[in-house]
Order: sequence, then structure tokens, then C-alpha cells
Amino acid sequence: MNASFFENIYNHPNIKKEDYKSIMDAHTKVEFSKNETILKEGKVSNAYYLIKKGMFRSFVIDYNGNEITTDFFSPNDILIEVASLFLRTPSKETIQSITDGEVYKIEFNYFQNLYSTIEGFTEWGRSWMSQQLFMAKHRAVNMHTQSASQRYLNLVKEKPQIIKEVPLKYIASYLGITDTSLSRIRKEVLSQTENLP
Repeated sequence: MNASFFENIYNHPNIKKEDYKSIMDAHTKVEFSKNETILKEGKVSNAYYLIKKGMFRSFVIDYNGNEITTDFFSPNDILIEVASLFLRTPSKETIQSITDGEVYKIEFNYFQNLYSTIEGFTEWGRSWMSQQLFMAKHRAVNMHTQSASQRYLNLVKEKPQIIKEVPLKYIASYLGITDTSLSRIRKEVLSQTENLP
């Protein structure tokens, strides 16, 4: 198990070097196959995962029965359904692997133990949660204030591996557009890039 992987994700100045041993020991390595369901809608989440390899997504089913991708998760991200895990409520989302994946799983009770015994870990948790709230708000605002092209370009910039590894239908539903619109946007972006000096 690579200590630097955990230190990178659980990065906080108040976590002591010796605390990372306890943090690492609370996780277990798990491998997922492509298209495997990790958490199903209606089930209560009992763990979260640190992603070493692979791509994952969360999605909901809309009122027309369509799958709408709500988020993507890639290496060094935390794969989690926050509300279900911490409020102990049935998940409104399904989490699925898009590719084969390698993750490190931590059960909820092990997380609680770390949270109550390692001061720096507690502070990391609060900081991480604040960041997640900020990102969720930022995305909600962008969905209403940016064009589909702008949202696509932001995704390319922030998570370029998604464009390479994720089926277009998932990206389109995440951006709130049709597959056809996404194909047009991709062609426009490509032609603009080719015309650059």
C-alpha cells in the first residue's frame, strides 16, 4: 500500500506523519469490473472509496425513466454518496464503474473511529466537506449561467480523462444536453483548435 497515495488524498497540515499508518490500516483494497454497480439507488451507503485506478459515475433516473449522470469520479478522487453515508438514508443515486477500477475502501464505522481519534483527520473532514459544498454550488450556478459549450470546455479542462474514457451519452446527460448537441459541440471545439496558429 502506497503511503503517498493516502497522504495526497488526506492532505492536511494537522495530520501527523505517524497518523497516516492508522488511516491506511482502516482501508482495504477492492477491485471493480467495468459496469459494476457499487451502490444502488434505495440502498444505504456503508462505505466510501479512494480511487487508485479507473473511472466511475453516479446517476439518477429522471421522471421519463432516463439515466442522468450526476457526477464523475477519477483517480485520486473520493467515490462517495455523501448524504446516504452520513445521514444514514437510502441513496437517491446509483454509483457505477465505467471502467475496471482499483480502489481503497473504508467502512463507515472505521471512518467514525478515525474522525473521533485523530484531530487532524477531523479537520481534514470538515475542510473536504466545505470544498464539496462549494463545488456543488458552483456546478449548479454554471448549469444556469453557462452555455453547453462552456460547460463542455470546463469539463475538458478540469477532467480531461473523462473525455477520453467515458461514453458520450454519459457526458451529454451530465452536461444537460442531447448526444447530438454534444457531437456538434465537440466538432466545433475541434475545428477551433485546428485553426489555432
